[in-house]
Amino acid sequence: MNPYRLLFFLTLLNLLNFVDRQLIASFANFIVPDLGLTDWQYGILTGLAFVFFYSIMGLFMGTLADKYNRPRLIGFGVLLWSIFTAFTGAAKGFISMAIPRAFIGVGESILTPTSMSMLSDSFPANRMGFAAGVYYMGVPIGVGISLLIVGFLGEPLGWRNCFYILGGIGAVLGIIAFFFKDRPRKHLIDNPDEVNLSFSEIVSTLRQALTSSNALILTIAGGVLYHVALGAAVFEQLWYAQERGFERSEIAQLTGIIGVVAGLAGNLFGGLMSDWWLRTFNQGRPMFLFWLTLLLLPLGIIYRFVEPNTFIFWLGVVIGYFQLGCFYGPTFSTVQELVPPKIRATVVAFYILCLNLIGLTFGSLGGGIFTDLLRSFDVAEPYTIMLVSFSLIAGLAIPCYYFGGKIYESDRKRLLEKFNN
Repeated sequence: MNPYRLLFFLTLLNLLNFVDRQLIASFANFIVPDLGLTDWQYGILTGLAFVFFYSIMGLFMGTLADKYNRPRLIGFGVLLWSIFTAFTGAAKGFISMAIPRAFIGVGESILTPTSMSMLSDSFPANRMGFAAGVYYMGVPIGVGISLLIVGFLGEPLGWRNCFYILGGIGAVLGIIAFFFKDRPRKHLIDNPDEVNLSFSEIVSTLRQALTSSNALILTIAGGVLYHVALGAAVFEQLWYAQERGFERSEIAQLTGIIGVVAGLAGNLFGGLMSDWWLRTFNQGRPMFLFWLTLLLLPLGIIYRFVEPNTFIFWLGVVIGYFQLGCFYGPTFSTVQELVPPKIRATVVAFYILCLNLIGLTFGSLGGGIFTDLLRSFDVAEPYTIMLVSFSLIAGLAIPCYYFGGKIYESDRKRLLEKFNN
C-alpha cells in the first residue's frame, strides 16, 4: 500500500475523531443552556467523562496494536465511536450525555496508537515528524470544522441533528477501514526470529523505557502541562460570547476558519521544521518546542485582556491555533524515537493516557470548578481569569522541553546501542 494513501486516510479519520470529540465544546453556547448544565458539569462532559475511558482503554488498545491486525482494530473503533456520537444527539441531560461520551472515549482510544504504529512502519525515521505532523492536521482542522458546523449549521439544523449526521458519516468510514491491509512491521522484518511480546512483556518494556530515559519523561511531562491549557480551552466559546460580546454563531464561524487555516499552517511548520531542527542541530525536537513555546506564551496571555476586534486580539487567536498545530508532530515523533520499535503503539497510548487523564482532565474539570468558584465571589470576568491562570500553568512545559532537548541525543544513542546489541 502506498504510504501516502494510508497517511491521507488515517488523517481523515483523525479529523473526524476531533470533530466528534470537539463538537460538544464548539456547541457550548447551545448545549449548556439547553440542558441547564453548570460549569463543572460541562467540564466533566468535555473532560473526565470522555477522557477517563479514552485514556485507560487507550493503553490496552496500544498493546493490541503491537500484536494484532491494525486496520481491523481501527475499523471497529471508528464504528463504535460513531454509533455513540449519534446517541449523543438524543441526550436529555447530564447523565444521558455522559454515558455516550464514555463509549466514544473507548472507540477513539484505538485510533491514534494504532495509526502511529502503522505510520512508523511506513515512513523512515527522518520523515516521521512530517508524517505525524500531517496526521495531526486532524486536530486543528477537526476543531475548526466543528466550529464551522456550529456557525453555519447550528441554527438551521440544531445541535442534535449535527451529531446524528456525523455519526452516520463515521460509520461509513469505519466500514472502509476494514478493507485496508496492514503494514509489515519493521522490527519483525529486521529481526525475523523476534516474536510478538506478551501483554506483561510489553508493559515491562515500557516501564524500563520510562525509567531509563529522562528525555522521554520530560517530553511526556511537557505535553501534560501543555494540555492543561487545552483542557481549559473548552470554555473559550463561552468566554467569547459571555465576556467578549460575540454572537455565538458568528464567533464559531470566525474561529472555525482561523482554526483550519492557522492549525494547518502550524502542523506543516511543526512537522517540517522539527525534522529540519533534528537534522541541523545536535538536539532533539523537544528543544524546538522549547523555543516555540517560550516565544508564543506571552502573546497567549496578553490577548486575553485587550479589547476584542483589535489586531492583538485576533493575532492571539491565530497564534493559539497555530501553536496547537505545531505541537503534535514533534512530540509524538519524539516519544516513539525514545523507545524500542516493538512497543511504539503502547508508548503512544501511554502518552495519550497522561495527556488526557492528567492534563485535559485537570484543565477542563479544574477550569469548570475554578470558574464556578470565581463566580461565587462575584469576579467580573471569571472565564478570563481562569484561562490566563491555566495558560501560566501550561507554561511550566518550557523547562521540560529545554532539558528534554538537551539530553535527547544521548538517550537516543543509548537506546540504539542497547537495541542493536
